[in-house]
Amino acid sequence: MSNFVFVVDTNQRPLSPVHPGTARHLLTQGKAAVFRRYPFCIILKEAYTDVTVQDLELKLDPGSKVTGIAIKFGKKIIFLAELQHRGQQIKDALLSRRQLRRGRRSRKARYRKARFLNRTSPGGWLAPSLQHRVETTMTWVNKFIRLAPISSIVQELVRFDLQLMQNPEISGVLYQQGELQGCEVREYLLNVRPVRHKPYHGGLAA
Repeated sequence: MSNFVFVVDTNQRPLSPVHPGTARHLLTQGKAAVFRRYPFCIILKEAYTDVTVQDLELKLDPGSKVTGIAIKFGKKIIFLAELQHRGQQIKDALLSRRQLRRGRRSRKARYRKARFLNRTSPGGWLAPSLQHRVETTMTWVNKFIRLAPISSIVQELVRFDLQLMQNPEISGVLYQQGELQGCEVREYLLNVRPVRHKPYHGGLAA
């Protein structure tokens, strides 16, 4: 399935996307010009007053490695794309930087300026790989908003049942007998009744 072509008017305001054949016809007749290569968008050379703009919906399917992007008009798919994230590359780059920094610190370099207080992370910060994922997704969302008449944005939130993935026959009480069984009770006893958490030998408290 080929994606539709985005269209903007002479004032660079988004119009309804058109079929690739229609876009090719407009380009051949000289009524439009290429505005952007990817996502492919054309700009009209003349202003039209009788243009009907259809409201589109942008859907996001976020993932750790790939984020799916879809633009729909009702049940009709207008545009599909996959956004590849660089999370692992960023993690490897930070690991390499940390190793180089440790090498500099271990050297016997006198009069080196102290740099142990300039890397404090602010409150509510995200890991660089996660921050990259958020900023990259927002960049593409804003780009599509400038190229298409998007009226709503929907993000898919999925919860995975990890126990069901490991054991397809699990049900009922078996969910309570997983690897973390008893951890909540132990945490409750340690936090609520800390006095009883003492070594006990032969009837005498240590």
